[in-house]
Amino acid sequence: MLNIIKLAVGCPSIEVLRERLNHYRLNGHATVQTRTMPKRAEEVLDGGSLYRVMDGMILCRQPIIGLESAQRADGSTGTLIVVSDEIIPVQPRPMRPFQGWRYLEPKDAPPDLGSSLGEDGIANLPPQLRRELAELALI
Repeated sequence: MLNIIKLAVGCPSIEVLRERLNHYRLNGHATVQTRTMPKRAEEVLDGGSLYRVMDGMILCRQPIIGLESAQRADGSTGTLIVVSDEIIPVQPRPMRPFQGWRYLEPKDAPPDLGSSLGEDGIANLPPQLRRELAELALI
């Protein structure tokens, strides 16, 4: 299993991401456009997730359902990452900007909120407070 991490450019929150994904769909599933097909596609499709960076923080992930070749508006070939509609918040972690996408090994991925942090803990804090605590390296 292998994950992908990608910036959600111009998307400041999970709520905005959820709304944005309603506009990019293929056969009823949300999609994220990128230029290149992952060379390690089999590993990604074996239970991988798409982790999203928003305003310099990894904030959530979506299980990857498929990878599809697609024609881009300029006529070149691109790739659609087909993801689950389920957006899973993760423990916020700072991340510097980068172009395109990167592989993210499971050992390097932040844990889901609620999985290791408990139902009564950090997962119940408002998203902005979680972000500020993560920026201060307090969570």
